[in-house]
Amino acid sequence: MQARGQEIWTGIVPAVGSAYGGGFFAGQISTAGNGIADYNLVVGPVATAQSSFVWKNVTTATAGADSDVNGTQNTADMVADGNSTVYPCAHFCNDLSTGGQTDWYMPSKNELEICYFNLKPLTTSNDTSSGINPNAVPARASNYTSGNPAQTSATNFRNTGAEDFATNAYWSSTEFSATDSRIQNFYYGVQSYTSKGDSNRVRAIRRVAV
Repeated sequence: MQARGQEIWTGIVPAVGSAYGGGFFAGQISTAGNGIADYNLVVGPVATAQSSFVWKNVTTATAGADSDVNGTQNTADMVADGNSTVYPCAHFCNDLSTGGQTDWYMPSKNELEICYFNLKPLTTSNDTSSGINPNAVPARASNYTSGNPAQTSATNFRNTGAEDFATNAYWSSTEFSATDSRIQNFYYGVQSYTSKGDSNRVRAIRRVAV
């Protein structure tokens, strides 16, 4: 029986937005921040892996859930700290079983940014005060320009496509403070934070070691 999260890596990088790993290939990440990919990121199907919740139903700090790159650990910290009433987003992702996989989690700030960069749904200009991501592959040391990233080449992730991200804010699993957590806006790419008690979309991802 295949162990949770265990897959065979072929060494061939899939096309962005193509079916892969129980969902769709979203890009690669370097957890060490050295430009060398160690994981492929997989976005879950919109029909089963996306919903809207508050991040946390009380505005208190969550020990450990502040990594910019390790969404698996952030999610585990939230799940360990409280039940699905306290942490509906984290439990939704953690408990998800879809595409034949069960190791889904809530993306960290930099993992979610890679999803925006590669799967941007619109042709709108980007927020030029956001976009630095040392964990992207290749790493990005500068913010977005108005035209980079451009709308994704994956037609199923373009606006009104079957798998597109909504043109609104999505929660990351990265806590900003006791009261706020990080978000990524998929309309124009702004990276910010908002109250944990706000209702925003969340979309589960998983990763495959390379």
